[in-house]
Amino acid sequence: MQGVDKYTDKAIELGMTFGPKLLLAIFVLVVGWWFAGVLAKKLDVLLERQKVEVTLQRFLSSLTGVIIKALILIMAASMIGVETASLIALLGAAGLAIGFSLQGSLSNFAGGILILFFKPFKAGDLIEAQGHAGVVQEIQIFNTVLLTKDNRKVIIPNGMLSNGSLINLSSEATRRVDMTFGISYSDDIATAKATLEKVIAGNDLILKDVAHDIYVSAHADSSINLLVRVWTESANYWDVYFGMMEQVKYAFDNAGLTIPFPQRDVHAYPASKV
Repeated sequence: MQGVDKYTDKAIELGMTFGPKLLLAIFVLVVGWWFAGVLAKKLDVLLERQKVEVTLQRFLSSLTGVIIKALILIMAASMIGVETASLIALLGAAGLAIGFSLQGSLSNFAGGILILFFKPFKAGDLIEAQGHAGVVQEIQIFNTVLLTKDNRKVIIPNGMLSNGSLINLSSEATRRVDMTFGISYSDDIATAKATLEKVIAGNDLILKDVAHDIYVSAHADSSINLLVRVWTESANYWDVYFGMMEQVKYAFDNAGLTIPFPQRDVHAYPASKV
């Protein structure tokens, strides 16, 4: 019985020593977890008001909650006597090792954050980047997914997109369509320009409230080249381009204008007698 009493006294002593600390640590954990959830929700609402991209909004609110919970866990551990300095050093060393092994992934992760925050493009935009052109289907944390015109899915790492150049073809409401049409050296330039004016006037997709240009751009090997610049809504760019190519051919034929093509004269000489 004396041995039992000894252990009982020891347990009571430990309970009196660590009991309040343990209860305080549990209280801090419960309150801290609740506070982390409330703060994450508040941040979520704030980011939504600022019209931050939904993917970035969810990530930042989630990351904030995780960081606060980790700090609270370390704080609670220190309250019950756990040596947190060595724990933090261990976590730091593990983080450094993971960082070295995931350099490419971390670069793509950082690129995704930058893209979602600064918004050089958004879902639905038509972009050209890294040798690919397509509509942005989804901006993920590590990759961006494009859908090309021929219905191919292209996945580009965000690190490349954030560090390289790209063209956002949807950022502006209107685009200029540049086209070159050739006529024969024997054709009349004024007639060709008048014909092009009629084609432009008859194309409903070309903006009439923005000035267009028709210039003689080059004296080429077999043609006089006319540069045509018209404006249209960005969504109608290719309809205008391909439509003009067809309409100008018919208009030039009706006007008696020739669209030249490269030709070569071959002269045959009789073989010299030996």
